[in-house]
Amino acid sequence: MNNGNGAGGEEALSSASTADVRLAIRGVSKAFLGVQALNRVSFDVGAGEVLALIGENGAGKSTIIKILAGAQGPDEGAVLIDGRGVNLSSPAEAERHGIATVYQEMSLFPDLSVAENLTFDGQKGSAIIHWRQARQEATRLLADLGLSFDVTQRVRNLSVAEKQMVEIAKALRQNARILILDEPTAVLGGDDVDKLLALVKDLKRRGVSVIFVSHRLDEVFGLADKYVVLRDGVVTGTGNIAETSHDELVSLMVGRQWVRPERASGREAGAPILTVSHLSRAGVLHDISFEVRAGEVLGIAGLRGAGRTEVARAIFGADPITSGEVVVSGEERPPSSPIAAIRSGIGLVPEERKSAGLFTNLSTMANIPIVKTMKNRRAWVSPRHDRGTALKYKETLRIKVADVAAPVASLSGGNQQKVVLAKWLEAGVRVLILDEPTRGIDIGAKQEIYQQINKLCAAGIAVIVISSELPEVLSLSDRILVMHGGAIQAELDGPTATEERIMYHAVGGARS
Repeated sequence: MNNGNGAGGEEALSSASTADVRLAIRGVSKAFLGVQALNRVSFDVGAGEVLALIGENGAGKSTIIKILAGAQGPDEGAVLIDGRGVNLSSPAEAERHGIATVYQEMSLFPDLSVAENLTFDGQKGSAIIHWRQARQEATRLLADLGLSFDVTQRVRNLSVAEKQMVEIAKALRQNARILILDEPTAVLGGDDVDKLLALVKDLKRRGVSVIFVSHRLDEVFGLADKYVVLRDGVVTGTGNIAETSHDELVSLMVGRQWVRPERASGREAGAPILTVSHLSRAGVLHDISFEVRAGEVLGIAGLRGAGRTEVARAIFGADPITSGEVVVSGEERPPSSPIAAIRSGIGLVPEERKSAGLFTNLSTMANIPIVKTMKNRRAWVSPRHDRGTALKYKETLRIKVADVAAPVASLSGGNQQKVVLAKWLEAGVRVLILDEPTRGIDIGAKQEIYQQINKLCAAGIAVIVISSELPEVLSLSDRILVMHGGAIQAELDGPTATEERIMYHAVGGARS
């Protein structure tokens, strides 16, 4: 392993045997408006090899991907395929050289069929569309990947996992020899992740070279052959994945010694702040009852579709309920609407932060005061005051934003999540529900979110954390509710719970 700077990484990788190197990056640099996004980055990817490209948001991963995809050109340096320099001046050139990219934001046409999406490029310039041939080709492409769903159905009706598979099939239709996967599992869970990882292993066996970008390091260790770590546009470490560890990679990513978070213990919870009694929604939730105390973190775990998010939305008044009641600090608050929930002191950081938690076309300084304005029925806006508020949270939450007046869409996922959190801190809450609070954000931002959760508890706020990541639930929670089939299957003590016990109840094991 090499844990040097950018130049050190270049020397180590350049000295490697080039016999089996399919893709080589040599001394690539790129700057935007004077900001150095990449600085002399070098690495290799062998034939039939999986390379994990690792780094926090803003480390330079996306810039590397765009250069290889032909969307941007480097300021200096070279890209070599099979030992020959190539000019990836456009996406078409990248495709011609056998490079295909599957981005985190999917690029399918939702109202077209699977077959139409997979064979769209082949129909260009043709006055006649051969539908039978398109369906047969699409079916074959999916069968090659071990998939067998109906290619005549519209893409919008597919599951997220199926859409991801169609994206990969679409990329491989180009006869790609180098496949770039940008956070392919960020929106997947459980069996869907396993299927995708199995697919990548199969591609590796076929000789496809894969660049795998993921914040989930457990996936990296089960899949990759080599790794490259970027921090602030510089290679900080390279090597064989079998010769490193989770904590070492994290230390390379964040630039400091990584200390693994300890389990929640020793927190003294106060009186009940939130009491949920017999909450039900026909066909979705069944007799949900629990309470959360001041200064406590209640974790909610379960498989996808177990009803975790539905509980959060019901408490917040975003979805109607059939029966039940919600009591906040001794006062019954019918979950009739989000406005009613906000005014009773309940906050929700939603699973889909971009579509449900932020106005992405508005700035950081415009987003942060929105909830407080609604809560207090404030009719006036003070840009000066809102700027001061945004700057305060920029410092306290370490929000990486050059200008708080810039659209929040320009921020990384972790910094967007901090803006969502800032909204609720500014409004003031007694109960804060966090649904997948760290999905799709890097390890450094995760730690900062965890620190904020601990601060909320210290301030006497009742916190609910819903997460698909069992280590996250276990490290944060004082108590854990496990859901299955829209009902609470078990309540476990956080400090003594295990992943095995959670999964036993999550798949329908005996209630406890």
